[in-house]
Amino acid sequence: MSNTAFSTLALPAALLGNLADLGYSSMTDIQAQALPEILAGKDVIARAKTGSGKTAAFGLGLLAKLDVKYFRVQSLVLCPTRELADQVAAELRKLARSIHNIKILTLCGGVPIGPQIGSLEHGAHIIVGTPGRVIDHLEKGRLSLADLTTLVLDEADRMLEMGFSADLDAVIAKAPAQRQTLLFSATYPDAIAKLSARLLTSPVQITVEQQHNASSIAQLFFQVADNNARLDALRQLLLNYQGQSSMVFCNTKRETQDVADALHAFGFSVLALHGDMEQKDRDQTLVQFANGSACILVATDVAARGLDISSVDAVFNYQLAHDADTHTHRVGRTGRAGQSGIALSLFTASDAGKLVTLEDGLGVAITPEQLPPANAALTPAKPTMATLQLDGGKKHKIRAGDIVGALTASKQLTNDDLGKIQLHDIWSFVAVKRSKVKLALQLLQQGKIKGKSIRARML
Repeated sequence: MSNTAFSTLALPAALLGNLADLGYSSMTDIQAQALPEILAGKDVIARAKTGSGKTAAFGLGLLAKLDVKYFRVQSLVLCPTRELADQVAAELRKLARSIHNIKILTLCGGVPIGPQIGSLEHGAHIIVGTPGRVIDHLEKGRLSLADLTTLVLDEADRMLEMGFSADLDAVIAKAPAQRQTLLFSATYPDAIAKLSARLLTSPVQITVEQQHNASSIAQLFFQVADNNARLDALRQLLLNYQGQSSMVFCNTKRETQDVADALHAFGFSVLALHGDMEQKDRDQTLVQFANGSACILVATDVAARGLDISSVDAVFNYQLAHDADTHTHRVGRTGRAGQSGIALSLFTASDAGKLVTLEDGLGVAITPEQLPPANAALTPAKPTMATLQLDGGKKHKIRAGDIVGALTASKQLTNDDLGKIQLHDIWSFVAVKRSKVKLALQLLQQGKIKGKSIRARML
């Protein structure tokens, strides 16, 4: 039997059975290295990228020790963004399907606090949340960590970058000193070393290299004269390399929005994602990009961290990252799951210091390429899908099958005309082939879901 099989671990039979039902047989590198240590009760510092399987690594660890009959908060997972927290909570619920009466609650900012207060009054076993909202509940006495046995800091480096250091300290001050602490981080700057020294006891350190095969990602670098030439160069590169799904990384929120606005004016299907956006707008942006309703996402590193987005065709670095780890994380958005990808980076003569840092970190000599010649025959790619938003979601007991049924009942649309369906608490999103979106909207407006009329609109 392979030593990477989940069945080699001291996991409860119910968890092993559920893993088999989910089709999870072999562990990823991070799971194989971290899970035995976590199950042994040790503190762990794990350096691993998004997409490495780390959620299952700490998730199985905390579920294995959970006492579901003891209705108190036993585990807390802190994440830098609401998107990552939602993603983690969804994965934990999937892993916990075999555990009856388990309650996993998300506590994040950007959403009304009232429903969270009501949920907390009924108790929970596992909390997944963002530091600011969690500390708010703690300080108001609505949440207690007195029975906490496991604390997980997910994407800890980004939490520090986003200024959550004081909130982390405040949360940890409310937690028992005797606990297991698991710290997961894509990078390991000095700030993480200092944080781990304060929080963890004799931790086991684990490092897992990037999960994609670097040789499957072609990296090209292009020198431009100055900052004013960057936008024209980006436009040329997008026309030549963009594919159906691309990410453009910028270093600042202002730059992100400016670049997205300029590309939109050029006729590209583009959306921006950065920290100054309202949560509702962030949700809609992520839904549209993930389901193929937009071809380009322009984002900052912080905003793009932990997103539940599958591999993209190409990555464009409008500005070079400040360090090699961040550059590698950006590039790792493409070429996933054995697929090939391409990463294209722009730089000026003033970026000489960053280039040296990248060369040292990547272990390669960077040679600039010639920009492709202008070609008037090339036009921006158009998305294949469009997104409809429905004013009804999980709280209205709407399921994905209800939406599919409403759209296909008349047989004017088939399942092949539909794409990804995402259910939120009070609304839902469905991707529809762009050529059929007007018909789909008409069918929803004229029909009913669960016997009720549901308003719908195209994003």
